[in-house]
Amino acid sequence: MEKYFGENTPKLGFGLMRLPKDKNGKVDMEEMKQMVDKFMSAGLTYFDTAYVYDGGGSEKAAKEALVDRYPRDSFTLATKLCAWMGAHDEKSAKQQFYTSLERTGAGYFDYYLLHALKGDNYKTYDKYHIWDFAREQKEKGLIKHWGFSFHGGPELLDQLFVEHPEAEFVQLQLNYADWENPNVTARANYEVARRHGKSIVVMEPVKGGALAQPPTQVQEIFRAANPAVSFASWAIRYAASLEGIITVLSGMSNLAQMEDNLSYMKDFKPLDEKEREAIQKAQEVINGIKSIPCTACHYCTAGCPQQIPIPEIFTARNKQLLWGQLEEGKTAYEQAVQKGGRASECIQCGQCESACPQQIDVIARLAECAQQFDR
Repeated sequence: MEKYFGENTPKLGFGLMRLPKDKNGKVDMEEMKQMVDKFMSAGLTYFDTAYVYDGGGSEKAAKEALVDRYPRDSFTLATKLCAWMGAHDEKSAKQQFYTSLERTGAGYFDYYLLHALKGDNYKTYDKYHIWDFAREQKEKGLIKHWGFSFHGGPELLDQLFVEHPEAEFVQLQLNYADWENPNVTARANYEVARRHGKSIVVMEPVKGGALAQPPTQVQEIFRAANPAVSFASWAIRYAASLEGIITVLSGMSNLAQMEDNLSYMKDFKPLDEKEREAIQKAQEVINGIKSIPCTACHYCTAGCPQQIPIPEIFTARNKQLLWGQLEEGKTAYEQAVQKGGRASECIQCGQCESACPQQIDVIARLAECAQQFDR
């Protein structure tokens, strides 16, 4: 018998947000099929997509690489409804569910989530009656389990669980770098969820890939502890070692990342005491670095009137902040703005800040980048 909902679910989930791309920028279906095959062969079953991922490309890829090639009861599929993005009214918001069913061909969803709730958008889900809608779809058998993904603070999370105790689980951003981050409040959110007895799906365990190549001092800590494993493994195993975890989503973009993840998650073992000590040292280092906590989700760029490649600009700046790579940062910046606006072209409309799940002060950080790169 499970101690908590999802205890027996394999602890690595395949996040279908950052898929392999071919030379034309489209999903490389052959590589994705190979990745799905390796994942399934390892006994792993949890796949996560969303209506808004890549304009539907992710859900369609899930159909072609997974749903059309494997028995429906051999895997679990999660997707999401985003009432504040890609919807204009209650009808269009609810239509996302039916469109997702059509795109994936899944017949039903094992896990369904209200997507990316935070302080400035959660009321939209009430306005459009999406909580009731999710319950209705479960009663019809079109959803097996439902919950929500969350990017707000602990007070709002507590409020949502009080108002909607029927939500079965929550998806949270949990990683060792953000555990005490005041913008992400990972630890506090985790504690609220567990206090309410809710199980957790972990997103961004590698912080948009940043923890696959952490700051140099952190790399040295992990190499000293165990030089034989990848830096990403520390991040994913950290999240998977927490109590109450259903699974940890990893947005694997190529076969190499898949193979690395399988090497330590196929037969997952929680962190031991010495490994936890190494993580604690890494956290102390990261807490002292004032980098830009961008995970490159690109929610900010969809409505930018200046077409500024904000995540790529922040990546360039982080090269300087995290690794002291001043010239490499400048080069990365110039490459980033070749097809978009420069940081100094920001008109401070605020669209990006309302969309950012990391609650970054985007306008201020762009001004910082403009001062650094556009002088």
